[in-house]
Amino acid sequence: MRNFAGIENKYAAYDIASVLLKSIPYDGTSTWGKGANKAFDAFIEASENMELYDIETNTEVYKKGIHILPEISEQSSPETVFKTVYNNTKELLKTDKFLTFFGGEHSISIGIIKAFYEKYPEITILQLDAHSDLRKDYLGSKYNHACALHDANKNCNLIQVGIRSMDISETKYINKEKCFFAEDIYGADNWMQKSIDLMSDKVYITFDLDALDPSIMPATGTPEPGGFDWNTIIKYLRKIFDQRNVLGFDIVELAPIEGNKAPNFLVAKLYYKMLSYKFRK
Repeated sequence: MRNFAGIENKYAAYDIASVLLKSIPYDGTSTWGKGANKAFDAFIEASENMELYDIETNTEVYKKGIHILPEISEQSSPETVFKTVYNNTKELLKTDKFLTFFGGEHSISIGIIKAFYEKYPEITILQLDAHSDLRKDYLGSKYNHACALHDANKNCNLIQVGIRSMDISETKYINKEKCFFAEDIYGADNWMQKSIDLMSDKVYITFDLDALDPSIMPATGTPEPGGFDWNTIIKYLRKIFDQRNVLGFDIVELAPIEGNKAPNFLVAKLYYKMLSYKFRK
């Protein structure tokens, strides 16, 4: 069993770990680029080549303990994947651990988010994404990756950031007061605090990697031009973790490219940065 970042077993044991990491390598509804089912191994391999002292926060967050849980291997249908993820997340929420999830495609987030908002009805869901993902159903299922935030939008405070692609059918669902389109945030940073002010104290982050620009994140199923650069996104994430109680997060839609390890390393660094911000205090 490999540990995140190759950390010693004493920092990876369940009993001492503050962080749980759950792999959900489902890629059953993606409609263009495939490969998200291979993401976790690429992510772990990259993490093993990452230096674990974070300069910005002056921390070594791995010492808080990061335990990798058994993966969810269910693949039979979008509906059964949703049910399995939802029920598993409800059980994990009974622990006192910080929960993190790794896809897989974005449909894995539907069950996770439902479990979180049922336990924390006041929670805000922050969606970092190129696509609005608000379709009621797609290709015969409401658990398709194109529907990843439809249920959250109906049942909790959804803040969408980085959106730059959507279907016209989604315009009837989107709340423009809580959606920060990519075209409106270029070259500015006042949107950061404005979006945070719309969040409740408790926040769950769902991070679709196509929120990032393809120049730094080409390894995703549906890359869209005009996304975030590295420094902007980590500045924003730090503000969120500083001002709000982030209860968990998922990272989805990494589709590794053979021969190009840079995107995999970026994702490992992103995951570690988010933990560093969470626990730096």
